[in-house]
Amino acid sequence: MSNVSRTGKDEINNATSPTTFGRSVESQAQMQDAAAEASPETGGEMVNIYRLEPIAAPDDPRWDNAPGHGIVIVAARTPGDARIVAAARELDFMEVDAAPAEDVTTANASAFRDDKLYTVIEIDRNRRDIKRGIVEGMVSVDTIRPVQPD
Repeated sequence: MSNVSRTGKDEINNATSPTTFGRSVESQAQMQDAAAEASPETGGEMVNIYRLEPIAAPDDPRWDNAPGHGIVIVAARTPGDARIVAAARELDFMEVDAAPAEDVTTANASAFRDDKLYTVIEIDRNRRDIKRGIVEGMVSVDTIRPVQPD
């Protein structure tokens, strides 16, 4: 059922606007910026450098569910993307004989994705000379234990 009503003898209201998408000055500027960003002359993708640093106490019970990896430096688009980049280096349950706890992947259970365990600090920005990924630090793959002993 529509929330459009007709009152009087005016023409029918079809709940549309006469405006056109992408014609505003702001939209045009955003599209031009995106095109410039994606052009081959600009080099690689624009990324920032982030340091993921543990902030929880060593005896914090959260570490029982998601082991820490120390300080890791990553190249990523945003602070949230930095957490995803770091978590992606961990072993996923589908690669071993283990079952996920809450989801179809164990990436969501990573310590890097918990803001109570790790903080993200921007240390450099707008870099094109480096690719998105781990820049420095070790991410252990023993975060998941198999259900059957070897």
